[in-house]
Amino acid sequence: MEKKLYVGNLPYSVTDASLNELFSRAGEVVSAKVITDGDSGRSKGFGFVEMSNTDDAKKAIEQFDNTELDGRNIKVSEAKPKTESRDRGGYRNDNKRW
Repeated sequence: MEKKLYVGNLPYSVTDASLNELFSRAGEVVSAKVITDGDSGRSKGFGFVEMSNTDDAKKAIEQFDNTELDGRNIKVSEAKPKTESRDRGGYRNDNKRW
């Protein structure tokens, strides 16, 4: 069963290909994606790697969590399921008096 990992604190120089290459040292990578800003295309400093099975995912966490990559200590953990986003503040016109 495939397992998705969260990879945080990535250097901005990391690409999908280099992330894939790095994690392939721990096992079979199904996909690797660095998350980028929609407007600028610049990395947001985190990404996701999908490993082919749970054992490879555990190995990747053990091998790479809190290790240095281009001067930054990356964080690797099991990705949490996406949840419904809550109200993040901002202006809301619901006719309430302040």
